[in-house]
Amino acid sequence: MTRKVVVPRELAARDIEAAIDHYRTEASPDVALGFIEALRKGYRHISRHPASGSGRFSHELNIPGLRSWPLEVYPYVVFYIEREDSIDVWRVLHGQRDIPVWIGEP
Repeated sequence: MTRKVVVPRELAARDIEAAIDHYRTEASPDVALGFIEALRKGYRHISRHPASGSGRFSHELNIPGLRSWPLEVYPYVVFYIEREDSIDVWRVLHGQRDIPVWIGEP
C-alpha cells in the first residue's frame, strides 16, 4: 500500500497547536495527548486512502479537490487536498466552527 507524506500548512499547524493548548489547559495533558494520537491516526488514514474523505466542502467552497476527514473521538476535522506525491493539509478545525469562514481565512 502506497502512502503519501502528510504536510500541514502553517494555518493547520496553528490550528493543531491551539487545540493542544486548549485540551492541556481546559482538560488535562492526557486529553491533549489523546488529541495528538487521534490526529496521527487521521493522518495515517488519509495518507493511505486520500480519496476516502468527504468532498462536501469542495463543492460548497468551490475549492477543487478539497476533502475532509473527521478525527475519532475529538470534534475536529482535517481539511486537505491530495497532491501527486503528498497530502496538503489546509486546516484542522473544530467541527462546530463556521467552516466556510475559517477555511477562507488568509
